[in-house]
Amino acid sequence: MADGTAAEAARRRRKWLGALAHQAETAPGRLVFWAVALVVGVMAGYAAVGFRLSIDILQTFFYGAGNQTIHSHAAGLDPWIVFLVPVFGGLAVGLILHRFTPNARVLSVSDVIAAAALRDSRVDRKAGVASAAASLITLSTGGSTGREGPVVHLAAVIAGWVDDRLNHHGVTARDILGCAVAAAVSASFNAPLAGALFALEVVLRHYALHAFGPIVMASVAGAVIARVHIGEYTQFILPENTLGFYEEIPAFMLLGVVCGLAAVVMMRTLFAAEDLADAAQKRLRCPVWARPMIAGAMLGALAIPFPHVIGVGYETTTRALTGGLDFQAAVLFAVVKCAAVTITYAGRMGGGVFSPSLMMGALTGLAFGAVASGAFSGLPGSEGLYALAGMGAFAAAVLGAPISTTLIVFELTGDYQAAIAVMVSVSVATVVASRFVWKSFFLSQLKRAGVALGGGASRFLPGTIPVRGLMRLRGADDGASDTACLALADQGVKLRQWDSLAEALPLFEASRRLEFVPVMAEVTDGREEIVGALYQVDALRAMNRALIERDEERGG
Repeated sequence: MADGTAAEAARRRRKWLGALAHQAETAPGRLVFWAVALVVGVMAGYAAVGFRLSIDILQTFFYGAGNQTIHSHAAGLDPWIVFLVPVFGGLAVGLILHRFTPNARVLSVSDVIAAAALRDSRVDRKAGVASAAASLITLSTGGSTGREGPVVHLAAVIAGWVDDRLNHHGVTARDILGCAVAAAVSASFNAPLAGALFALEVVLRHYALHAFGPIVMASVAGAVIARVHIGEYTQFILPENTLGFYEEIPAFMLLGVVCGLAAVVMMRTLFAAEDLADAAQKRLRCPVWARPMIAGAMLGALAIPFPHVIGVGYETTTRALTGGLDFQAAVLFAVVKCAAVTITYAGRMGGGVFSPSLMMGALTGLAFGAVASGAFSGLPGSEGLYALAGMGAFAAAVLGAPISTTLIVFELTGDYQAAIAVMVSVSVATVVASRFVWKSFFLSQLKRAGVALGGGASRFLPGTIPVRGLMRLRGADDGASDTACLALADQGVKLRQWDSLAEALPLFEASRRLEFVPVMAEVTDGREEIVGALYQVDALRAMNRALIERDEERGG
């Protein structure tokens, strides 16, 4: 009797969840979808707040100080502590990645962007949780990266879990992913405006109205959670700035050029270092779990004379924004920070690039401001104002997201008086950087992995449409004959059943007279047999339908 009652309760629960999913799937603007978005926002907000507080707790345990004072505190620690903490942290990261991720690599924002575009907004759940744990250890034990990458991926794990429970797919699943990402960024940086626009600009890469409302609601939920549990605060407190608009606009344009080029140097250095580390690991036959530990040893050695490389770097960023460093110190700290970020990234230790970009930009802007103030003594702007503009310009060039980056700089500092300076530098830096990298750091990562999302939907959508769902089965009345299929297969014109339109369309393009392509499946002893045929008309119809759906999503 009890078993029957339990079975009936389970049946009713599945029926209710199915009805909820149907409502959300067919009408994203309805109240039920907004309720789901709010719940997702709360979950992602708590995940981001928990991640941030955990970093502070572990950092205090290992170093005796949290994010805001760790650099000055670490300078007085025993050098052996400064050296060994990143080593053991790297070892723990290596073991986690080796055990729980398929390629011993921490998943990041680029994987979330790819999931939104190619994988129905799903990320690998086990690898995602492992990546978050690895990044948490990295940021707590001396890794020189940021926390936005891990919290974004953790948000994607939450969104995928909710989508699976409610059977979300397509547009609705992508909107839920945007809600989770917005809430996580908002809670992590206390920046609800920037959180919402980051999800739209960077992850979904559109501003469709159907997504905007729920994403804003989720972002606000994340910010409220952060303010309840951490406090209503401004990350960086700035001195009063004065901008002589007409006189200084050319200087801030030039600063944008400098920051854009500096960002390109950092991004290319990261990619080159990763390739070098891959080659060295292969040549020396180094175990995958040892790679982060070796990077940790290098970071520990670097942190002894330069403790400012430890963690996300907010203390040093604040010193730059308040003019607490001179020109020589700003340049030296920027070079050393770039080296530390490169070591962390090439060592596959985890973390994001946004916080390092803020620090690099602030140091670059401060150094530029010192030169500008010395060369043109009549300029009224302070060096701290140049540091603020540089912070936004450098980060925007790396993220390829000028709108959300501009807003997050304002929300992190609470300084809206310098809007023109930041906007000018950000716009110039973004344009300059886009000439040398593939649109952004994240899209460049994907392009290096063979996924060119920055070229438009027509470039990546074919890879999302499997051949096996479109082919006409062998023996079907409207299918191709075995004789015709074998004749084409003998000429090398064939597809495998696991291929997509990315492989099929070039075959049709190469021969305008090709009506169909045989689809083969491998059987025993390496032999192949015909399982069906993909007709050109079916492939083009499916591609056209996918383009229409994606266009409707972006415009709806």
